Amino acid sequence: MRFLPMGESAWLVETDDIDAVLALDAALAPLADAGDGVWAEVDDLVPAARTLLVVARRTTNLADLATQIRAAATRADRSGPAQTAGDVEIPVRYDGPDLAEVAERTGLSQAEVVAAHTGTPWRVGFGGFAPGFAYLVGGDPRLEVSRRSEPRTKVPVGAVGLAGEFSGIYPRESPGGWQLIGSTDVVLWDADRDPPALLAPGTTVRFTEVGS
Repeated sequence: MRFLPMGESAWLVETDDIDAVLALDAALAPLADAGDGVWAEVDDLVPAARTLLVVARRTTNLADLATQIRAAATRADRSGPAQTAGDVEIPVRYDGPDLAEVAERTGLSQAEVVAAHTGTPWRVGFGGFAPGFAYLVGGDPRLEVSRRSEPRTKVPVGAVGLAGEFSGIYPRESPGGWQLIGSTDVVLWDADRDPPALLAPGTTVRFTEVGS
């Protein structure tokens, strides 16, 4: 791990990959929730593709916090893989406008694309782009495709897409450049729900095919 100071009250912890980020986030989250010692001053944990931002307060001793982060990471390594943050099933109509293109790019039939997308559980790596949007990792590697060369100006809410190693679901209508293979009626973000986001880092996501 590499520690990069972000201002006077946060560490950006660089790791090798998303699996290491998820393991570190799972190790630190219960410590921050318990709030003992220096962890009482940790306000937020923000995972990304290869980093975890640990946000504390201006009064926090960052050197002490870094020591505690390293110790927690070492304990997590010894205890094995972190538990997931629960399972969520997402029913999908595989009617996306880019399904045929994804099949052509991957050398699969459209049915095989659907089978690959539903056949392997995905995991929420991190959130971003829009409230409720989750970057899903760990799917079938045959589904890795590049983004569209020309993004759409309007992607409908509930669109299910692929981009690089990720899959994702658009939580609201917005511009976007992902390859769209399906759609779902599941609500990803609800301000009146606790928590508002359906998908949290570490959550296992299983896609199931439903009729149109």
